[in-house]
This record gives sequence, structure tokens and C-alpha cells, in this order.
Amino acid sequence: MDKFTKLTGVAAPMPVVNVDTDMIIPKDYLKTIKRTGLGKGLFAESRYLEDGSPNPAFVLNKPAYQNAQILVAGDNFGCGSSREHAPWALLDFGIRCVISTSFADIFYSNCFKNGILPIVVSPENLEKLLDDASRGSNAVITVDLENQEISGPDGGRISFEIDAFKRHCLLNGLDDIGLTLEHASAIDSFEKSNASARPWA
Repeated sequence: MDKFTKLTGVAAPMPVVNVDTDMIIPKDYLKTIKRTGLGKGLFAESRYLEDGSPNPAFVLNKPAYQNAQILVAGDNFGCGSSREHAPWALLDFGIRCVISTSFADIFYSNCFKNGILPIVVSPENLEKLLDDASRGSNAVITVDLENQEISGPDGGRISFEIDAFKRHCLLNGLDDIGLTLEHASAIDSFEKSNASARPWA
């Protein structure tokens, strides 16, 4: 998993409440267990018209936001079913950070396991960030995980809280497998001693 330390990128505004995982990645795209290739299905029902062409009114289709790496979203983002394809699709599109006032618990956890930083801010700070994000190609903000700070295009700063363990995992690029491998020497030592003590096993 790629490390997340500091990200500077365009932030796209999506002030919609209760964006569920079916809206993030519709069920038609759940036929794969690969983490790649799902970016094309991200927000597909809103992003494409009935004939399959891009919907020019959808925020991520607008020229200024086509390469957005940060999403500033409404309350309760990622609710609904617990499909891990939702963070996979966001990451495959290029989104590395989602900022909202609240997230569904399972989606929130799945983001950390896939290298995406979900940040919870106050409603007042979300309004400021949505205003920043509304500036199109000038909507560049910096997310500094190490210092737990968001910097806006005008120099304004917003601090955020995050669980220390989850922060450690993102800063070091550790998913569940990576966390296990941190203890590789201890596991190897146990396997050797266990083989000696129980040669029949």
C-alpha cells in the first residue's frame, strides 16, 4: 500500500449527504475482485448519461476536477452496504483523501486499509473547504497527515483528529498484510521453535 504523508491536489466539491456505496460504485461493477479498473465505474449512475457519454454536469467530469485527488463531501459519506469496492474505485480514479463531517463506520475503516485518508471536520470547517473546492482548478489544498492539518489555497489552516494507530498505518503504508509482516522475525522464530517442540505437527 502506498504511504500517505502529505498530499497537495485539486479538491472536488460534492456537498451531497448520505452518499452510499451503491452510488460510489454501482452493483454492476462488483463482478471483479481486482482492485484496479474500477475507477471507470466510480459514481457511474451520476457520471454518465443514458447513452454512456459523460454527464457534463457531474463534478468529476468538469475539466477543472477530472484529476481531483481530494473529495470534499456531505455528511454520512459511504453509508449503505459494506462493499470494499467503494474505496477501491475511489483510489483507482485517483482520490486519496475524502473530507466530510461523518462517515459510515465500515467505509471509514476500509479507506485506511486501502491507502485513503478519510478526515472528519466540523460543519463550519466543511463549509470553508467546500468554498475552497468550488474554485475549480484553483481549488488546490494540502493535506498533511503527519501534522494533522489541512491548508487551503488562501493559507487558512484546519487541524483534524485521527486515531494514532490508523495514522501510523497510513504514514508507513501498512495494510493488514503489512502489519503482519512487521512481526515477520517473531513469526519465523515461533515457527522454528514450534517445529522443534512438535516435530510431528
